[in-house]
Amino acid sequence: MRVFVLSHNNQPLMPCRPARARKLLCAGKAAVFRQYPFTIILKERIQGDTQPLSLNIDPGSKTTGIALVAPFKSGPTCITGIHLDHRGQRIKESLDSRRAIRRSRRASKTRYRAPRFLNRTRPQGWLPPSLMSRVHNVETWARRLFNLVPIASAQLETVRFDMQIMENPAIAGAEYQQGTLLGWEIREYLLYRHNHTCAYCGGLSGDPILEKEHIHPRCLHGTNRLGNLVIACQTCNADKSALLPKLWAEQCRRRKNKLDQARAKNMDRILAGYRPTLKEAAAVNATHYAVGRVVKNRIPDTTFWSGGRTKKNRSDQGYLKDHWTDAACVGEVGASVRLEAKLPLIIAAKGHGSRQMCRMDRFGFPRTTAKALRSVQGFKTGDIVTAQVSTGKKAGHHAGRVAVRANGYFNITTLDGVVQGISYRYCRIQHRNDGYGYSQQPKIARNQNGGCENRVA
Repeated sequence: MRVFVLSHNNQPLMPCRPARARKLLCAGKAAVFRQYPFTIILKERIQGDTQPLSLNIDPGSKTTGIALVAPFKSGPTCITGIHLDHRGQRIKESLDSRRAIRRSRRASKTRYRAPRFLNRTRPQGWLPPSLMSRVHNVETWARRLFNLVPIASAQLETVRFDMQIMENPAIAGAEYQQGTLLGWEIREYLLYRHNHTCAYCGGLSGDPILEKEHIHPRCLHGTNRLGNLVIACQTCNADKSALLPKLWAEQCRRRKNKLDQARAKNMDRILAGYRPTLKEAAAVNATHYAVGRVVKNRIPDTTFWSGGRTKKNRSDQGYLKDHWTDAACVGEVGASVRLEAKLPLIIAAKGHGSRQMCRMDRFGFPRTTAKALRSVQGFKTGDIVTAQVSTGKKAGHHAGRVAVRANGYFNITTLDGVVQGISYRYCRIQHRNDGYGYSQQPKIARNQNGGCENRVA
């Protein structure tokens, strides 16, 4: 991952390699401007030659992939990869808890605020807070990156399951439905629907190769409609062959082993009309227009692409499936992009604290005093700190997000767990709380067939 560079008057310049940044810092020509993402500011240089970078975004329900692509002479190159982890589910849980406390008070024989049902209206385009937080996260980081690097355009994957890209505005009829990306779009939809797992065995066969499968075989007049399609591993697909679904389920039921029993059970569920939930896909589809609007407001030269093209670009180049690699492969330029970045920066949305002033008892009444001061000895909960403890049980180097305590002994959340009781005297601030947590530790990346592969930092 390259280091972001600002001029003396805070104008973004071309990111440089870490070795170049170290030389500038050691020579006293630059200073650290921001720790995450690491940014330096030049002390004398005012301007310089820049290239128009592209901000590529692959929105997701839990994690959004972000990539910065530079138009180098050797070809389009991804110089920075970012994973932006959302907190939509935690927001929903907090709202559910708040609603439960409010309703419990109404059921008690005490004074309470009367319920409001019909006196509020939702504006057009309203999204629930759990979904709107995803939009705000993308908007925040589009703005921050725009101020740190010379971004000239943006590429967004917004239409995830569109069955055809209209490359020719005049195309119509059957040609509209049978485009070059039709197979890729359907396969991507089925993989998403079945969570990259065989619909028949649920992954028990251990076969990582997943294929598009007709429940009612094509040779027996089965159709290509989505209701007749699932994702199956190569082992289950070969075992089922051209058998009718009920006949194959009966054969599996007679074999009496764990794998075949799972196949029979899942086939019965499929025939009964069961389909996996598309909750995550619905979250992406509900927010992609809002994400597109906020990015286009910041970067006017914004284009939109489908997930089928992203999948084809990544598969043709043999890249492992990951959020930031998907972002790098978005759009027409993604068909020939080179990955210079090796590991992504993990950015996790943490929020800015709770508005709840005190804890409640089981009746919904306060059981603690109001919140104490947010700042203790110059530290606030959420700051990223380092602590070098020389003696005692807590001896060692600790780095992570801090939770302040009024007595001056803080808790530090590190990659290995929570270290409690660290005095503020040992703590040094590396990054002030901005609502996000940062980590360079990579996640488990999926390969092309949906399997997982561990990567070491």
